[in-house]
Amino acid sequence: MENMKKFGFTLAEVLITLGIIGVVAAMTIPTLIANTNSARFRSQYKKILSTLSQAGKIAQERYDFSYGDVSECVAISDAPESTYTLCAILNGTLAGHKLSFGMPENYTPSGIVEGTAPNGMPTADNAAHVLLSDGSMLVFNKNMKGCTIPLGRGVTYKEGETKNKSLGSQCYAFIDVNGPTLPNKEVACADGNTDDLDVAAECEVSSDFNRTTDIYPIVFHDGTVEPGTNAARAILQKTK
Repeated sequence: MENMKKFGFTLAEVLITLGIIGVVAAMTIPTLIANTNSARFRSQYKKILSTLSQAGKIAQERYDFSYGDVSECVAISDAPESTYTLCAILNGTLAGHKLSFGMPENYTPSGIVEGTAPNGMPTADNAAHVLLSDGSMLVFNKNMKGCTIPLGRGVTYKEGETKNKSLGSQCYAFIDVNGPTLPNKEVACADGNTDDLDVAAECEVSSDFNRTTDIYPIVFHDGTVEPGTNAARAILQKTK
């Protein structure tokens, strides 16, 4: 009887193959995770922005006031039937939310300075936050008022060569799409610019591992809500 030839891999060959697979996985998995998280965060941001825009329309139709009409929040229980505040709009239009004054415990967003005009994170004394039913969060200034832009002017305008913002810091807020959970980093253009809002300026937002972000600035005014920076606007304008 002829000897049958046996085919197979030696232990050394198996170990080398597993090592190569491990190296490739170590190189590609972080990128895949970053791209997945980035897509999920951006989709969630667009969803929340749409929800807040719809809330403004509902408040106008149902309670006859909008974001441009609000004054400072009185209490976390503000009701739109009796109080014209942002807290009242949120209470009257959102379901399954939890509204609180102050910042979330141990919440320290990376690179966002408190109180810088116009779109800095509100100071602890002025801050309020609302946790939404899907785990996302809105951080805003509870003293929001005067958020009305004159006809013919946008969120930014120019006087000569100087670019100005039409609204004060109390009108700006932040969407954190996964709540207090890390990375707690503000979206920025690839050149590192975070606070520009010149609609004519180009802004590319990378989705690599180091630039995956969960905080998106927005601005309330009149009956609507818009992106609060060029980077946040660039994300909104992307189809994916």
